[in-house]
Amino acid sequence: MSGMMVMMWRNLYWYWYRQYPGSRPEFLLMKVPGSAAVVPADPPFPRLDVNNSNNVVNLEISSAAVSDSVLYYCALQPTVTGNPDTLYKNWFYN
Repeated sequence: MSGMMVMMWRNLYWYWYRQYPGSRPEFLLMKVPGSAAVVPADPPFPRLDVNNSNNVVNLEISSAAVSDSVLYYCALQPTVTGNPDTLYKNWFYN
C-alpha cells in the first residue's frame, strides 16, 4: 500500500485529484466530513481509498505501479457558513 497523508481539519470536505504531465487535474474521490463516507469519481478508481485516524487523512493506492507516479492534489472545502474572515483566521491560527 502506497499513499500520501495530510493533516485533517474537521468540518471540511477533502477532494483528491491527480495530474499527469501536460494534462488537466483528474478528480479521484471526495471524503465527507464527520463520517467514513467516500464519494468516488465516476467511473471510480478501484485501487484508491481514504483512511483517516489521529487527525491525518491518507490517500492509499493498493498495488501501486509506476504509472501512479504523478502529481496528487488534496483540496479542502469548508462546510461552515458565515464570515469567511473569521473562518480563515481560526484556520490559520488554531
